[in-house]
Amino acid sequence: MASGDFCSPGEGVEILQQVCSKQLPPCNLSEEDLLQNPHFSRLLLSLSQHVDESGLSLSLAKEQAQAWKKVRLHKTAWLRLEILQRIIQELLVDYYVKTQDTKLTSEDKKFHETLEQRLLVTELTQLLGPSSQERVMPPLLGLEKADLLELMPPSEDFVWMRARLPLEVEEQLKKKCFTLLCYHDPSSDSDSETLKAAKVWKLAEVLVGEKQQCQDAKSQQKEQIVLLEKKSATYSQVLLRCLALLQRLLQEHRLKTQSELDRINAQYLEIKCSAMILKLRMEELKILSDTYTAEKVEVHRLIRGTVWRGPFAYKNRTWRSPDRS
Repeated sequence: MASGDFCSPGEGVEILQQVCSKQLPPCNLSEEDLLQNPHFSRLLLSLSQHVDESGLSLSLAKEQAQAWKKVRLHKTAWLRLEILQRIIQELLVDYYVKTQDTKLTSEDKKFHETLEQRLLVTELTQLLGPSSQERVMPPLLGLEKADLLELMPPSEDFVWMRARLPLEVEEQLKKKCFTLLCYHDPSSDSDSETLKAAKVWKLAEVLVGEKQQCQDAKSQQKEQIVLLEKKSATYSQVLLRCLALLQRLLQEHRLKTQSELDRINAQYLEIKCSAMILKLRMEELKILSDTYTAEKVEVHRLIRGTVWRGPFAYKNRTWRSPDRS
């Protein structure tokens, strides 16, 4: 195996910092793992040139970025149509609410009625689906598009309504933008309409900046979580090593310490036993000294001497009192 195939300690740290932490998806690897598997470190370096942070190949990541770009374009177009549709529906709802409280002018009534009629006919036409030649199933309620087109408002009213519609939509959108601005910045509620319009003009940039800050914070949080997991794994390994070392120390030194402790305990018990024996002997001597005085001992000695001479010794001996000389 060539020396160039091995991973030195400095290279291991560099691979961990540049490749494993940034270019490749988060992986729980340590420098010791790279040192024990030298070819694996080379494999990581080669893979980092062909994959991105998510683990996709560079070509596939490029295709995915283009696909997402198309999706965003279609989503933007759909959102524009959806917003316009909802704004028109809200215009009609506001019109019916106003008819209950205030008196509207004839132009307002004509505008909203023409708009509603055109919207309903358009929606019903879409519900019918394709033309009769392309349709497989019979039409809904037996209606054809020609039947619905007869319900269209007059062309003059439609042209007049269409010319006024952008102004109404713009006014409704302006109200919504001001509402969104006041929600985002409540202090803007007391500003003038011109100042609000200027703030709304920059609101998109502000929201994009805040979104970018949130994304940066999320990425930093993700990096911190990965770092925390690595530190937790490292600390766990260190703790396990410490526990193994403590266990080994206990196994090696516990018997020696226990034998020394047993020897000390045996010496202590031996000394304590000797002290107890001496104390008992002292108590015994104290009892004897209190029981037998010097006079009693002398009398007992005379009695013992007389008893040992035999019964015939009293014939030729006169008894003397111990007090006589």
